[in-house]
Amino acid sequence: MKVGVIGYGSMGKMLLHKFHETGRFSKDDLLAANRTSEKLKECEAFAGLCDNKTLASSSDIVFVCVRPVDMRAVLEEIKDCLRQETLLISLNGSITFEMLGKVVPHKTAKVIPSLTAEIGRSQTIVCYNDKVSEEDKKNVSELLGSIGKVIELSEDEVGMGSELVSCMPGFIASIFDVICRKAKEHTSIPKEQVIEMVLNTMSATGDLMLRNDMTFEQVVERVATKGGITE
Repeated sequence: MKVGVIGYGSMGKMLLHKFHETGRFSKDDLLAANRTSEKLKECEAFAGLCDNKTLASSSDIVFVCVRPVDMRAVLEEIKDCLRQETLLISLNGSITFEMLGKVVPHKTAKVIPSLTAEIGRSQTIVCYNDKVSEEDKKNVSELLGSIGKVIELSEDEVGMGSELVSCMPGFIASIFDVICRKAKEHTSIPKEQVIEMVLNTMSATGDLMLRNDMTFEQVVERVATKGGITE
């Protein structure tokens, strides 16, 4: 199976490197294209570098990892190069299958990874149009399993799914940044130690809840000791 990635921004770069790390792909089977070819030099040791059209005509799965404003131009460029059996994957959750189909009436999936894919713990949202086969879905799940858990949703649930997993690292970081800043105003504990304490506690709490199937209410109840300062 040949996999191609168009766009070497944050997500395109991450996917290329993670696919390479699986050890499943030779240089001939992992292809990369980018508007600015200079950026691709850092992956030329393990990926075949080419233009968009060559990548589209050569790949079994094509990931399009470009900005929404650039999506139509890329699709117009590659639409006549895609083979019938090739699966087209968009990383733009806001662009609907209907919109994509007006340019490329092809079997298509949408994939929304999370920043946590960098450590192999992404909660990756996927959805498919009605042209995608079960075999295609199996291949996508196996491929994206290299960056974490794959969650299939219907297209109308992708927006909320994206908020819950793809946007959530930013929400969490913002909330705990405020907590750490406010805590530092009332302690002489070094800032770096405050942040480490909070992050380790947050991570351990999530692991505890998942391992023991605990609810948020149960955690609060366990922490809020009767008659104590946390009640």
